[in-house]
Amino acid sequence: MPLFNKSKVQSLFISIILSFLLITSLLVYNYFSDDDIKHLLVLVIPLFVFSFLIVYIYLEFYVFKKIKNLYRDLIPENNEEENSLVSTSMDQLIDDLKKFSKESQTEIKSMQEKENFRRDFIGNLAHELKTPLFTSQSYILTLVDGALKDKNVNLKYLKIAEKAIERLIFIVKDLDLITKLESEGLKLDKSKFNIISLINNVFEMLELQASKKKITLALGSKNIRVNVNGDEEKIHQVLTNLIENSVKYGRESGTTEVSVENIVENKVIVRITDNGNGIQKANLKRLFERFFRIENSGSRSTGGSGLGLAIVKHIIDAHNEKIYVESDYGVGSEFSFTLEKSN
Repeated sequence: MPLFNKSKVQSLFISIILSFLLITSLLVYNYFSDDDIKHLLVLVIPLFVFSFLIVYIYLEFYVFKKIKNLYRDLIPENNEEENSLVSTSMDQLIDDLKKFSKESQTEIKSMQEKENFRRDFIGNLAHELKTPLFTSQSYILTLVDGALKDKNVNLKYLKIAEKAIERLIFIVKDLDLITKLESEGLKLDKSKFNIISLINNVFEMLELQASKKKITLALGSKNIRVNVNGDEEKIHQVLTNLIENSVKYGRESGTTEVSVENIVENKVIVRITDNGNGIQKANLKRLFERFFRIENSGSRSTGGSGLGLAIVKHIIDAHNEKIYVESDYGVGSEFSFTLEKSN
């Protein structure tokens, strides 16, 4: 226990005041003669000590005990370790209560944020599932009601319903994947591979989709081989999601360029840059949330599960790497991520 804590200082201050008031009042009302006053002054010290002890014992063993019991009531019953660490110092107790209050406020804020996220997630999930479900239902009911016999529309309606069901399956598969990523963790099968070759493979896969919007897929790296360490299949998914998004939300006759650059001796950074519409700064922080959609982006009409960027972030995090996004609204965007370089 410290030599001077708050309870001792307060007791000292109160004792001085009490002693002063008592002696002053006695002198004012002439209870003592001049000779008695000399004896009274001799008694000042023991009077002061006595009053100090009374006040200190009251503060330390009564007031403190009440606060200590309150403190123990606030701490969870199963937290025996923290209960055993409750100090007998008033100062330490006050510090502990302040710390507990701060931690409680942080926990409450975290719970509120999680509840808001849960509410948004359920609302977004319901919206994502509602569109393909209602689309397929409406066209199938139309066929059941007689359109099935109409050769001019039956095949068309079936194909539309099929596309809606395909999107529904796509959403469910991605949702199942991201749930496994978050609950079980992602198991990586790391190996050495050529990231340039992987980018070219993704370009070939998305070439038809890009040509429909007259978007040019360009490789900005001069090297034909850059070896990296990672899970090739998972990095292929990362590249596919990022490049496909760039094409999907890019401008007509635009460009999507992918480059690989050395940043430090054992790291490379892969950049996916486009000259599309860009993203407003207010939306950048939420881009990697599940089902987050940018308003007025037309993203729902382009299909997809709304989970692509969330999956990308999980894969990059599993590699202990970083992913970045920069965007100028109306100019374009750049997504980039780091990888471990291999010789």
